[in-house]
Amino acid sequence: MLVFVCETVTAGGFVGEDLPDGLIAEGTLMRDALIGDLEDLPGISVVTTHDARLPPPPRGHSTPLGPGEDARAAWNRLAAEAHCCWPIAPETDGILERFVAELRTLNRRVVASDAATLRDCSSKKRTAAILAAAGVATVPTWGVDEVPADAGGPFVVKPDDGAGALDVTVCAGRPRGPYPARAIVQPYVEGVPSSLSLLCQSGRTHVLAANRQNIDRADGRLSFRGVVVGAQPVDDALRALGAKVGAALPGLHGIVGLDYIATPDGPVVVEVNPRLTTSYAGLRQALGVNPLAFVAELIRDGAVPDLPHLPPALPVEVIAR
Repeated sequence: MLVFVCETVTAGGFVGEDLPDGLIAEGTLMRDALIGDLEDLPGISVVTTHDARLPPPPRGHSTPLGPGEDARAAWNRLAAEAHCCWPIAPETDGILERFVAELRTLNRRVVASDAATLRDCSSKKRTAAILAAAGVATVPTWGVDEVPADAGGPFVVKPDDGAGALDVTVCAGRPRGPYPARAIVQPYVEGVPSSLSLLCQSGRTHVLAANRQNIDRADGRLSFRGVVVGAQPVDDALRALGAKVGAALPGLHGIVGLDYIATPDGPVVVEVNPRLTTSYAGLRQALGVNPLAFVAELIRDGAVPDLPHLPPALPVEVIAR
């Protein structure tokens, strides 16, 4: 089986433009881990592209793309030739949603969430509303002009469709701005920044690992420095959280990420990433098994298989720099 993997930031999506330095490290980690895990499965080979300014991935066959070359045309050609496509892209400006829609016109097997779920998860505000309506403990999320009068700081201000920790700021009092039109405000919730790695399809959800995120707060900004995959035990509360989120967003498909704050009163969801996240780069080592061994049936049959009993994950640090 030939699989086309495309992590758009490193694959040439910025040919002719400045590279977004804040996303290169994370994109490279996800790309290289995914290609390696795919090629370790029997009968799988991977094709991709890479921005000629960046090193190629160590595995798979990659075509360099330089100035004047049409990345979209190259991606479409590879998608049409492959048996399966696995896209990774930021939700910002609808990039992931549009890319997946285009791939689905070229290939019937695309490992990605459905169109409605990609649209919902591209808005942190809309995601929070969906999850809250389903009874999921969620960080309140408002537009800049919608912060309740009785809400106390500190507050986190971020793009509604942001990726990573880009342009995330913290202010002690009520946000004054000026902020972009699509900025959102959330109360700063005390606790341990965390995430779940989930395997999802049609509302069925398996929690693969519970992770601790390394978030720096300095000079009024939050910065993502990496993640310790498998840092926290997967207990009944986290399994229940995964199940409730999967039921609320049944269009989630594949291995996705859920960010939450671990508080003394339980997990509180921050956002859902309907795609691979940086945690994936440490998932195989933490689990002691190739996580894509669970995904072969998902790709072939569109169904999440019954997972064997897995031993507790071992902590593995992934540094995103």
